[in-house]
Amino acid sequence: MRAAALIDASGGLAGRPVRDGVSFSGAPGEFVALTGPNGAGKSTAIRALMGLVPLSAGEAMLGGDPVHSLSPSQRGRRAAWLAQDRSSAWAVRVKDLAALGRFAWSGAPYERLAEADRTIVDDALARAGAAALADRPLDALSGGEQARAHLARALAARAPVLAVDEPAAALELRHQHEAMAVLRAEADLGGAVIAALHDLDAAARWADRVIVLDQGRVAADAAPAAALNTELLAAVFGVRRRPQGGFDPV
Repeated sequence: MRAAALIDASGGLAGRPVRDGVSFSGAPGEFVALTGPNGAGKSTAIRALMGLVPLSAGEAMLGGDPVHSLSPSQRGRRAAWLAQDRSSAWAVRVKDLAALGRFAWSGAPYERLAEADRTIVDDALARAGAAALADRPLDALSGGEQARAHLARALAARAPVLAVDEPAAALELRHQHEAMAVLRAEADLGGAVIAALHDLDAAARWADRVIVLDQGRVAADAAPAAALNTELLAAVFGVRRRPQGGFDPV
């Protein structure tokens, strides 16, 4: 199956050398979890895939084209990006924030969108659990509410690739589950979902494939059970899995 998103950092990633290259891809209908210890380069790799940081060698591709060759509008039609930092400096309404997801098609506030675009935004708000927040200013919301509003923005793009960095950060347990279920549903609908995750249990539960980064290389790229095996957990994360769930230090 053709990759919807592909990165091959064969020589370096954002000015840092990598060992053996860092290459990974996401195909339509696939949920890929990108994990690894702190400092392994998960966020940098996913930002490079979106064309937000440079590669010193290799290439990042979206829909078969180099990401650096795409205009902002073309990039926005091919990939939606949800960063880990979702703070806001102004009192934009949640539904206008979600409407930004349609910028590649129609850059306008919610009320000025075409009816079809408003329907897409409303659907995204509902799926993200943010419909009740639609008329509230973003800067008056809790961190978890803001996270749901930003997830709605990403969903409103209806892009073939959805790249997210720690999608469950700042969310309560119920909303963590709901956010991961939304990402799983995006993949089941045919999208390529690539998520940087610290939570190994979430990666194992929701993803089709887990990529583990460690010390400038891909330490594993396989189905969750194969990637997060006993030997790798000990060598890369310094933990062992408990029979009843969770992890203990080695």
